[in-house]
Amino acid sequence: MAHIKANKDPLLARVRRIAGQVGAIEKAIVRDADCGTVLHQVAGVRGALGGLLDELVADHVRQHLASPGLTDEERTQAAEDLIAAIRRYAK
Repeated sequence: MAHIKANKDPLLARVRRIAGQVGAIEKAIVRDADCGTVLHQVAGVRGALGGLLDELVADHVRQHLASPGLTDEERTQAAEDLIAAIRRYAK
């Protein structure tokens, strides 16, 4: 996936921020933080993951579905990959 390779550094930065947020949730639970704090942290991680997913989906559509010069087979496979990912996310 060329779009992931091209955007590797910013994507990794986002993933590392998310990892830090998850680590903060673990620490909050270990130190018996109040549930409101943990809920807000979990909501923040969910939002961050959603933002990452949005970016990856948009790049996938641009690169593998909307790019000129793709074969019908390439577009079909890209569409199936996207559908499978959305179905997994929606569960």
